[in-house]
Amino acid sequence: MGATDRFCAKCGKAQATAAGAPFAAGGPGADPFARINAVDTRTASLLCYIPVAGWIMSIIVLASAKYRDDFETRFHAFQGLYLFVAWLITDWVLSPIMGHGLHLGSVLKAAIMFAWIFMLIKVAHRERFKLPIIGDLAEKSVSEQRV
Repeated sequence: MGATDRFCAKCGKAQATAAGAPFAAGGPGADPFARINAVDTRTASLLCYIPVAGWIMSIIVLASAKYRDDFETRFHAFQGLYLFVAWLITDWVLSPIMGHGLHLGSVLKAAIMFAWIFMLIKVAHRERFKLPIIGDLAEKSVSEQRV
């Protein structure tokens, strides 16, 4: 067997591994967030603001050990997550209540979309910007977790 083979090609028996040796990525015991370690903080922050889909990266950032002590990246993860919650509230609650006459739901959804794009630009330029209300909630969430 070769040094990197895990199983014998003839009999299928597992090769003995050294104690504590890590498995290949994706194998049993592999870190589910191993690939996130290759992502730098700026890219992780940017991905949290992708319209409608950024919530996935926000959850990954908040669950990852790599960003546990990184205030800025966690701030952007919370702020991106709260923007998505605002989008859901607007789409599922406010738009049906307002009906088709006022179009307030469409205006609010456009404002949230603008906020996502605005934050993508700010993070790309490495500028810190705190959105009204949502930014305060994000700062509070990060500071509560640091205790």
